[in-house]
This record gives sequence, structure tokens and C-alpha cells, in this order.
Amino acid sequence: MRPNPPRMITVAVAVALTVIGLALLYLPAGEASDLVRQVGLPGNIESTLLSLIADRLTAYLALALSPLLLVAGSLLKGL
Repeated sequence: MRPNPPRMITVAVAVALTVIGLALLYLPAGEASDLVRQVGLPGNIESTLLSLIADRLTAYLALALSPLLLVAGSLLKGL
């Protein structure tokens, strides 16, 4: 099996997942919550984002999915 280079969108999503995961781990939850509230999103989306910020599992999942996405993108053609 010969790996292919992943598509650019796959790399961009993997980098975004890494940045989100690191931000959720190292940015204090209060600052992140204030940032989400200042954006002015609709109530349903805002409450969902605030619950994700409070959950550390989200950060770890984002960090774990980033390299897995790159591996899948290099092994599966078209991803």
C-alpha cells in the first residue's frame, strides 16, 4: 500500500482541530466563555459551545482526531 499525500482541506481541518484542542486545554475556561459570549451567536449555538468548552474531553478528542485524520487522508484516496 502506497500512501498518498492528504488533500489540502484534510490538512486544514487537522490543523484546526489541533489549534482548537490546544486552546481548550491551555486557555482558561473563563476567557474562552467570555469570547464566545462576545461573538453574539444565537442562543442554541452559544449554549452548545459553552458546554463543549467546559468539557475537557472535547479538547482531548480534538487533539486525538487531528493525527488520525491525517493518517486516514494519506491512506484513503479522496479524503
